[in-house]
Amino acid sequence: MVTSDRSLELWQQGQLVEVTITDLNDTGEGVGRSGERVVFVPDTVTGDRALVRLVRVKPNYAIAKLHELLEGSPHRIRPNCIVADKCGGCQWQHIATPYQQLTKQNLVVQALQHIGGFSSVPMAPILVPDSPLDYRNKVTYPLKVSATGQVQAGYYQKGSHHLINLNQCPVQDPRFNPLLAQIKQDIQQRGWSVYDEHHHQGQLRHLSLRIGRRTGEILLTLVTTDWNLADLEVQAQQWLKRYPKLVGVCLNLNCDRTNVIFGSQTRSIAGQPYLREQFAGLEFQLRPDTFFQVNTEVAEALLNAIVTQLNLQGDELLVDAYCGIGTFALPLAQRVRQAIGLEVQSAAVAQAQNNAHLNGITNATFKTGTVEQLLPQLDLLLDVVLLDPPRKGCDRTVIETLRSVLPKRLVYISCKPATLARDLKLLCQPGGYELTQIQLADFFPQTPHVECAAFLSKESAA
Repeated sequence: MVTSDRSLELWQQGQLVEVTITDLNDTGEGVGRSGERVVFVPDTVTGDRALVRLVRVKPNYAIAKLHELLEGSPHRIRPNCIVADKCGGCQWQHIATPYQQLTKQNLVVQALQHIGGFSSVPMAPILVPDSPLDYRNKVTYPLKVSATGQVQAGYYQKGSHHLINLNQCPVQDPRFNPLLAQIKQDIQQRGWSVYDEHHHQGQLRHLSLRIGRRTGEILLTLVTTDWNLADLEVQAQQWLKRYPKLVGVCLNLNCDRTNVIFGSQTRSIAGQPYLREQFAGLEFQLRPDTFFQVNTEVAEALLNAIVTQLNLQGDELLVDAYCGIGTFALPLAQRVRQAIGLEVQSAAVAQAQNNAHLNGITNATFKTGTVEQLLPQLDLLLDVVLLDPPRKGCDRTVIETLRSVLPKRLVYISCKPATLARDLKLLCQPGGYELTQIQLADFFPQTPHVECAAFLSKESAA
């Protein structure tokens, strides 16, 4: 039975409903209405008129799947990937790039207005890559054995743990493509067991590939439940010989029953335990589990925008909270009197110190601990604080410390508009800061995710 606008009693799971998509939400789903209730439909775009099947029904909303496209939106395009309608790696390959970018801007504005309470949002033009494809510098594929016994690698189907086997991917760096199919065959021929998440048995869990976009160096890492893969050293040497740009093969141990990909221990099997990358004129060493933005070029464009907006004079004291391996702290250190990085992970601090040494940067220091612990202890007059917290945003203690210390300027980088808006609302209370600009960066084309940099100043605050 098809329903377009009937009573609430007729709305049932499995029912076919006709909807027109009027918006996109922050998880990438199309938003439509059936009567008085909202329907969320993946794989649609604003302007689609579609027949959808209700798969989860709640009192005021439903989640549906696309059954038949009755009339396509002008923003709809043909995906570049043949499994785009199945694979969970991308959500928006069916949406034209300009509309993706416009939607991301609208999602940020809505969050800042509705959550942050900002009546107007000073938005700079979004930073975009040269191409919306071929951009990912790191991929991590779960492994599985098919019903016919073949080793597979890919991404999980949307909303499931059913693996979509891939031999190439249009959003990853194309230099990965020649490796993927052959490495799966090598794993098959070696007879290495593949992890079964249901029974917690088997060895190989994930295949991870990372590339230096500027250097071309590739690092291959296998995530496994134990160290004992027969003839791994022999196979690693064969891989190094076969792929001239492959500089290292590593093994990461993760024997826990968890969805976390990497464990805490990594061994170098052959070659180097890191690759070299060039970023903002500096050389960085990236290890298998190092956090580094997946879109190198747009990350560098965002850094350049930060440099332009801050207009540093060379005498500033800058703190980079949540600094990681110094990706932003080290380039900025070249433009200030002193830079201090704060980072909870000791391994990342060690890498940041090493990267500083590699580049001859002597005015950057790094401290290990949580930002909420370390920031109040600095007891310094701070000119600039750069914040780049996890998706959950800043701890309330960090916000309170900043409002107490009142550095002259803040730069808040975020990948989740909702928590950004929440924290900016607190920072911009009377006596605090004024939001002077929002800079968006499209780090993740083909997905609803967007990176934001918010610039705040206390000079003109109320």
